[in-house]
Amino acid sequence: QVQLVESGGGLVQPGGSLRLSCAASRRIFRAATMSWYRQAPGLQRELVAEITTEGSANYADSVQGRFTISRDNAKNTLYLQMNNLKPEDTAVYICRAVAVVNIEGSTVQHWGQGTQVTVSS
Repeated sequence: QVQLVESGGGLVQPGGSLRLSCAASRRIFRAATMSWYRQAPGLQRELVAEITTEGSANYADSVQGRFTISRDNAKNTLYLQMNNLKPEDTAVYICRAVAVVNIEGSTVQHWGQGTQVTVSS
């Protein structure tokens, strides 16, 4: 029943900026840790950034200082502001939500469809 709807991908020149959005279901968003992953062709999916329900954020070393993850709890939306983009940032960017759902600590996860980001001159 949970849907993650992404938007904001596109083609930009090196040094440019994009803002990705991920709209989530109300029932899980405020209880879920939200993350952005990316996957380039032939490479393993990697964690780009994550943000907890408390607002604590972590970033991959490769994007530190350039990307900012945030969440708007009123709009149930996750964002990734990407500045100073580099060709090596080119990938499919994927939104993920994960939440604890029972007393044993089991979790459920939901993935977005992915949005393409291409950085090229």
